[in-house]
Amino acid sequence: MNTPLENKSTLEDIRIRFDNDVDRFSNLETGQAATIDAPLAMELITHAAVSCTINIQKVLDIGCGAGNNTLKLLQYTSPFDCDLVDLSQPMLERAHARIAAVNKGGIRTFQGDFRTVNLPDQGYDIILAAAVLHHLRDDQDWETAFRMFYKLTAPGGSVWITDLVSHETESVQSMMWNRYGEYLDALGGEDFKDRIFAYIDKEDSPRPVTYQLDLLRRVGFDHVELLHKNSCFAAFGAVKRG
Repeated sequence: MNTPLENKSTLEDIRIRFDNDVDRFSNLETGQAATIDAPLAMELITHAAVSCTINIQKVLDIGCGAGNNTLKLLQYTSPFDCDLVDLSQPMLERAHARIAAVNKGGIRTFQGDFRTVNLPDQGYDIILAAAVLHHLRDDQDWETAFRMFYKLTAPGGSVWITDLVSHETESVQSMMWNRYGEYLDALGGEDFKDRIFAYIDKEDSPRPVTYQLDLLRRVGFDHVELLHKNSCFAAFGAVKRG
């Protein structure tokens, strides 16, 4: 990834891309085909959320897209109230419709960056953040986001993340990037791989999973778990003391 942080896509650029890609993200199994082990990662974070959280009444889905992760969570637990946050209004509308069809709890939608949306402190038993944090930029961005996670999580609640990640060692980064390239090539050919790599370079700025686990501890979470990692993708989370 060679594009400097200051030249990466803006939030508005990202919003426009996702406004035009709603249908692709509206499938639990294939919506994230370019993400290695996406169905497994989604299953692990939602199942872990239910396993670690005794009383699930309110859920926050950050960067909810078309609602896949909240829909998966509903497969493991009873109905709950949920707040959905996304940059894309068409994504929010699709997520609301899909979730309302199977969930008896209340549903609210918020268009925008979750760091600036008015959300209740300690208001959520579970927070989900799937394929969204790689849009953060500098260290201050990352710390602000993770402190917001802690602020919004209710005592005894948990936050669960799946995302593109980088690596601390340059040689390992190169190795894992090559492995990811082989996966994309096998999935859709050389042109598909080049297209995915081009928008990652322009749009994304991932951090190592080790960096993010340390940051979860630093902002106050008591128990941190790495559920799964394969090549450049990881699933992990943290629990706040009750």
